[in-house]
Amino acid sequence: YFDHEIEQRWELTALDLTTPSFYLDNRFTHLDIATIINEEIIPAINEVGEGFEKKTVYLPSLLMSAEAAGAAFEVIKSKVSREKEETGITVILATVKGDIHDIGKNIVKLLLENYGARVIDLGKDVSPEHIVAEAERVGADLVGLSALMTTTLPAMERTIKLLKESCPRVKTMVGGAVLTPEYADEIGADYYGADAMAAVKIFKSYLTVTK
Repeated sequence: YFDHEIEQRWELTALDLTTPSFYLDNRFTHLDIATIINEEIIPAINEVGEGFEKKTVYLPSLLMSAEAAGAAFEVIKSKVSREKEETGITVILATVKGDIHDIGKNIVKLLLENYGARVIDLGKDVSPEHIVAEAERVGADLVGLSALMTTTLPAMERTIKLLKESCPRVKTMVGGAVLTPEYADEIGADYYGADAMAAVKIFKSYLTVTK
């Protein structure tokens, strides 16, 4: 199932998804949320993903690791109190049309909520039109878009184009394994984040600008 290093890091087997709760209960005593996510959960996810690409990890294990990660995030969400008061900033998050990868987006959601954002998660495989409609409906301040497949980048570009036309005051941030800062600039995104903590920095920067 998981290779030995991942089992050691998570103290988790693919068949026991209750383990994240036991493991994280102990970790919360001396680690903060960012450390747990960035130094323990994300490296484990990345290691499974790399194994899948090299064909040393197979699809059932990949799916189980995603489920285990989801379980871990639910434990974190239930136990971590917000570090700051509500900011009044509304952030929409979505994985763009045609893309069904959402682990990275879910990490961003967890972190931004921890920093006081009101986060509306539209899920994965979301059309540009639906994202724009929701941004208008809730009065979004920021829209975060994720893509992990090159074939879905045109959907991201179209989403940003429609947002600029219909909601010009809304700022956009983009991220995902296939993106680069240069491409983000090319499609008109306001911010590019290489990882979840970069999204937090963007959010903090936005707060500073809007104060």
